[in-house]
Amino acid sequence: MDNGTLSIIWAVLIVLFTIVEALTLGLTSIWFAVGSLAALIASALGLNIVIQILSFIIVSAILIIYTRPVAKKVLKIGQNKTNVDALIGRKGYVIKAIQPREIGQVKLGGQVWTAKGEDHVTYEVDEEVEVLAIEGVKLIIKKVV
Repeated sequence: MDNGTLSIIWAVLIVLFTIVEALTLGLTSIWFAVGSLAALIASALGLNIVIQILSFIIVSAILIIYTRPVAKKVLKIGQNKTNVDALIGRKGYVIKAIQPREIGQVKLGGQVWTAKGEDHVTYEVDEEVEVLAIEGVKLIIKKVV
């Protein structure tokens, strides 16, 4: 395969990785796009395919290992709380009693949620509880003292 064809392949990979990054915003694919750019430059310089592939791998790996954590921290990727995460720490009331290791219901912010309490604890109707965590669509609660 000649360097002209390889240059086209690397350019296509740059575009594909950039599109994938734009769709996912996971800060992973963009580093492969930059690695593809390094390989494209190697191809334009007339270097052989082994050097081009090594350029792609090395540049991509270095960027993922050293710059991705910094970029994630600065851009706060994946750190935004969802509406459900915002429920943690809020207080509600038991509307269906919860026996140890069983499921009941809690009313929180006008909505009824399935809830599970701490092991070996019984929750009575109208008892105030606090949300500790969320597992799927189930609240994990504790008594408010």
